Amino acid sequence: MHTLADAPTDGRTWSDLDDFQAFIDAGGMVEPGDDMPDEFRSEVFRFIEFHANSELMGGLTERDWIPHAPGLRLKQIFLAKTQDEIGHAHLLYMVAADMGVKTRTEMLEQLFDGRSRFHNVFHYKAVTWADQVAIAFLVDAAAFASQRAVFAECTYGPYKRVLKRIVAEEGFHMRHGEEMLLRLATGTDTQRVMFQDALTRWWWPAVHLFGPDSPSGDTDPLIRWKIKSQRNEVLRQAYVQKYVPLLHGYGFDIPDNELHQDADGLWQAGSIDWEPLKATMRNGGPDSARRIATAAGNWADTAWVREALEQ
Repeated sequence: MHTLADAPTDGRTWSDLDDFQAFIDAGGMVEPGDDMPDEFRSEVFRFIEFHANSELMGGLTERDWIPHAPGLRLKQIFLAKTQDEIGHAHLLYMVAADMGVKTRTEMLEQLFDGRSRFHNVFHYKAVTWADQVAIAFLVDAAAFASQRAVFAECTYGPYKRVLKRIVAEEGFHMRHGEEMLLRLATGTDTQRVMFQDALTRWWWPAVHLFGPDSPSGDTDPLIRWKIKSQRNEVLRQAYVQKYVPLLHGYGFDIPDNELHQDADGLWQAGSIDWEPLKATMRNGGPDSARRIATAAGNWADTAWVREALEQ
């Protein structure tokens, strides 16, 4: 069966981890047919599985709002966005499955029974339409920045090739978020209040998306093997520096009492409470149970389709 991971490869082998690291440092690209170290296979698989789970759960979040989108044009946009996110998930599950750690079915079943993880932002509930605007403006931008940083130097070939498409489409999602925010920012007082409330709910989850500071030195294997090109704190600071003035320019307040500009004029976030992020990683976020249960119900309800295709 042809898969996205198929690519010419000479089935390379390495004598030890030092030899493998030298290959990575020289700009080498790892392919599925290579005899990659177990440590690399395990870490990269876990990273891609997490990404796939997040795209799937994010798509289900968008799907929930298709009937509630205000107007036909926005319903069409959210329908297309849902299709994009689910499509990203399928591509990533294919790449992950080709690594031979778990099958696609195993990954999905473990996601739906709560044994697997997905991004923190999909453990929260969108309360109003303005929350969907905040998600599109804040969360899509954070995801775009993270994925682009991975794509920049990614040394696992199939993942890098799939990311090229995903990053391009996420860029459109981010632009859509900017357009929707502009409509609310220039709208009625009620619309502005709605978005300010949504911003208060979603600012910190978006900042948390980048994760806590990366381990010091070269102890982060994903950075050492050039799957990630930038440390978490660098991406997070760049995000704060870009989006604080944008939101201030639209006339909104950032829900961070310690937010300030340093001597160089750079915006610095206040102290970050990481407990909400840790709770989501235990699938104990504010809306985790409902989101996982809904996804599991969809999986169960469509079992007859999978069974029919297997016959």
